Amino acid sequence: MDKPTAAGDTPALLTPAARSTRPLPSISDATLRDSAHMAGVEFGAEDAARIARLLVRTGVELVEVGMVSGARSGDRHLIEAAHEAVGPERCLTLVMVRDRQQTAAALDEAKRLGVRSVMFSIPTSAEHAALKLASPSPKYLFSLAASAVEMAKERGFHVTFSGEDGARAERGRLVDYVASGFAAGGDRFRLAETVATLAPWQVHDVISDLVAIDGSQIEIHSHNMLGMATANSLAAYEAGAEWISVTAGGIGERGGNAPLAEVLTSLRVVYGDERFDLTGLTELTEAALAGAGLGEAFMSGPTAPHAFAYELPGQLTHPAAYETLPPEVVGNSRRLRVRTRFSAPLLTWALGDATPEGLDVDAFGAWLSRRQEADGRPLLDRAAIRDRAVEFTAEHRAVLAAELAAGLPADSAAPATGDAAALAAQSPA
Repeated sequence: MDKPTAAGDTPALLTPAARSTRPLPSISDATLRDSAHMAGVEFGAEDAARIARLLVRTGVELVEVGMVSGARSGDRHLIEAAHEAVGPERCLTLVMVRDRQQTAAALDEAKRLGVRSVMFSIPTSAEHAALKLASPSPKYLFSLAASAVEMAKERGFHVTFSGEDGARAERGRLVDYVASGFAAGGDRFRLAETVATLAPWQVHDVISDLVAIDGSQIEIHSHNMLGMATANSLAAYEAGAEWISVTAGGIGERGGNAPLAEVLTSLRVVYGDERFDLTGLTELTEAALAGAGLGEAFMSGPTAPHAFAYELPGQLTHPAAYETLPPEVVGNSRRLRVRTRFSAPLLTWALGDATPEGLDVDAFGAWLSRRQEADGRPLLDRAAIRDRAVEFTAEHRAVLAAELAAGLPADSAAPATGDAAALAAQSPA
């Protein structure tokens, strides 16, 4: 799609010919995966079941639910609830790919949970590969992706493989990666605009190169930091993408995602698409917002309080890898937002140089999880976690002193660390 050059030009995606000649796109919704892993958002099983039912009632083809990174997925309650509500054949689950052994364990867990369709999250840009894979080299990336696809097909899965941060990957690297994935047996490729940097005509150019690959089926997954996620999704469709990924209300990390309601109403108005029942979109959006604890509306873009909010250690340690631009440019700031998804690396980062002397981080994590459940899972920032660590240390020392005075063994007062270990095992990467 050419960039408009004059005020009177009409973009190609609005021409009558474009409206009538392209098969209409399929829709997959990532509310129960992408939105569910936004910092501070934790859907329950009831939320998952309700949202999944409303999505299917609307006519959405696939409900993307949960994330699996190894044995004992922390999202199993979401996956099981969605499967019960709409059936596993209408669902898709993300599987993290970092190495072969980890991927095999994750696929076995997905199989145990009754998953039928998987979506591989594979770091594709050189920058993300360097942070997350054993090697950033194209050879390693292609080999790992092919191995993952082959393992999944052996287990009977339908396989979508993703280009995490693919929109910023060097074009030749991206095209060769996608070609190798389809050659290994992949069914669909999702281009993830993990970090929003592209305008619609640039997305059109990238997708055009990908649909030229023999046997390709392409999906677009855009983030909305620059407010162009819907436009980029339509541009991808115009270039030949057959699937568009969305979320209810646009809820998601890094400025949000392409909003389901905006995409479906655009398809209705621009393309005359009558396939979807739009009457439940408001109820669906409200249900997603309520489950996410985000009030009455989700604010996209770089000035939202959650635009630069993180809860994963990797994002907090390497924020530039996930940001369209630094928050200071718009007068915003980075922040930690978390409810109960604690891990030792996250707590270690949050405490930093304020770590109380002798603190057992695993024991503190277990105590903090119990405390959060008792308090109704309030949002915590870095300062709040540091305050809780002071409380934990004082409580622990008081119990220890009391038990020592009573003549009990000194180590009997130490909180059990089993809960923290189990939590770490369940938490997605």
